[in-house]
Formats: sequence, C-alpha cells, structure tokens
Amino acid sequence: MEIKQVRKSLLPGALSDESFMTLFMVIVLVIVFGVACLLVPNFFRPQNVLNLVTNNWFLIVIGIGVTFLLITGNMDMSVGGNIALTGVLSVYFCQAANGSLNPLANGLGLPYPVAVGLALVCAMGIGGINAFFIAKLKVPSIIVTLGTMMLARGAAQVITDGAQRNTSLPDSFGVLGSTNIPGTSIRLAVLVMLILLVAAFVFEKKTVYGRRIYLIGANPEAARLSGINVERYLTALYILSGLLAGIVGIFLASELKSGMSSRATGFEFDALVIALLGGVSIMGGFGSVLQMFMGAIILSVVTTAATGLLLSPDWQFTLKGIVTFLAILAQRYALDRRKG
Repeated sequence: MEIKQVRKSLLPGALSDESFMTLFMVIVLVIVFGVACLLVPNFFRPQNVLNLVTNNWFLIVIGIGVTFLLITGNMDMSVGGNIALTGVLSVYFCQAANGSLNPLANGLGLPYPVAVGLALVCAMGIGGINAFFIAKLKVPSIIVTLGTMMLARGAAQVITDGAQRNTSLPDSFGVLGSTNIPGTSIRLAVLVMLILLVAAFVFEKKTVYGRRIYLIGANPEAARLSGINVERYLTALYILSGLLAGIVGIFLASELKSGMSSRATGFEFDALVIALLGGVSIMGGFGSVLQMFMGAIILSVVTTAATGLLLSPDWQFTLKGIVTFLAILAQRYALDRRKG
C-alpha cells in the first residue's frame, strides 16, 4: 500500500499537466501514425513524413495566434476571411493601373514590397477591429470574429467581383511563394513557419508576458487585480493573429499568383480543431503552441491516410471529425484519471 502511494506521489508530480498532455498527444500521434502505416502502403516513407509538416504550414502559422487567444479564453474565427482579403489586396495593390479594359486586371500599380506592407496593415486592422469590440466593449469573441470573418471575405468578394484577380502582375509577385530553401525542395513558407513556431514557444515559456496570458485565461479578474492590463494583452494578441493570417494570405497569393475571395474557406475551423486536438483548453488557461503543433500533425496524418485510402472528401471530413472527437475524449479521460 505504501509503495503504491509513493509511486502515485512521484509519477504525477514529475510532470505538469501541460507536459503530461504533450506526452499523451505524442503517444496518440505514434498510435495514429502506426495505424496509418498498416493501412496505407508506403506511408512511412521519409518524403511522406516530411510532407505531413510542410503541407500544413499555413494551419500551423494561424494556429499560433488562435492558440494564444484560446489560452486567454477567447477565439478568432476571422482568420480564414482575413487570409482571403490579404491575398486579394496584395494582388490588387500590385496590378498595373489602367492597363486593361478588364476591371479585374487593373489595380494600383504599387511596388510589391509596398503592396505587401499595406496588405499586412489591413490584416492587422481586422485584428484591431476584433480587439476593439472584444477587449473594449466586452462583446463575446465568437460573435465578433464570425462577423469580421464575413466582413473580410465580403470585402474580398467585392474587390474580385466574386471571381479572382490573376493578371497584370509583376514578375516579383510570385517570387516569395515559389522560393525554396537553398539545397532543398522545401518552400520558404515552411522556414517562416518554423521560425514563428520557435519564437512563439520561447515567448510562451521564457517570458513574463507569455506566462501572463495563462493568468488572463485562468482568471481575468485576478489578472486585473494583479496589475495586468488585460485589454492591452488581448489587443496585442488579436493584432498578432491578424498579422499571422496576413502572412499566410501573402504567401498563398504569391504561390498561386492570384487573389481569390474563396481562398482559405474553413481554415478558421481547422485552426481551432488542431488546437483543441492538441489539448488546448477552449475554456482558457491551459495549452501550448507545441500541443497545437502535435494536433496539426495528427490531423495531417489522418487526412493524408484518408487520401491514400482513396476515401471520398465526404468520408475524409467524417473521419477527421471522428478522430478529433475521440482524441478530445481521450484527453479528458487521461487528465481526469491523472487528477484522480
């Protein structure tokens, strides 16, 4: 009896709940990957494993901002619309002015760096609108960000007339999205994703500001009483989330050399799923970008395996939902058993 009590006191105390959940999701990833290797021929090939990360760089980038906001107890459902708007604006700002009778071929004729800068400012502006209503006016984040998602996508539809803009662009427009890391076939966007992920992890774990985010999510009133300017933190995080969505929009528009109002449809839900799948709490106060990253890889394994099994898109969507649901239930069960 005494030995059991000693083991119970040592093992649970050896890891924090966050570390325990991260380790748990690593185990889940190994299991899911093992099942995929058994069902899908050649799934374990190195190139396929590399693709699990590189093919989902955009979800991981926007997942960083979504994760930080979830930790504070808030959401950002506007990222998909923001990606579409930023991409459309970067094209419109670059297109030659009055160079064609087709209105979709005419833009402002700005240099590409200026066009990118202005588009990113607009992306952060969407984040600023979110922050104003959520941090200042205390409107629930789910309502505000769904509204700005529709606002951003609607603006993109107006600029593209419901179609797309892909002509009268300078050669420099496609460079950013088509450049590879020297000596590899990996796109520059993947390197940017890795840099942002590492920076977010360091910010989260090694800075006072990062730790305060958890306090805001656990108890906003206690955070205010302890001297933390909650409104300022939420404003900064929403602007950051808008910037990250803008970066994704710029890279996707450059890679595809077009701006489309329908681009990134559903990305906001996928970003939310990978965060929750990784163990980030929707109630706030718990989670990490590393857990979000694990969730992204698990979702990527499921999606890739479903494609390898030649499942229809409808069944792929259903399978993703089932795996997400089971993983979240397993997380809840594991944490309850640990605390019990």
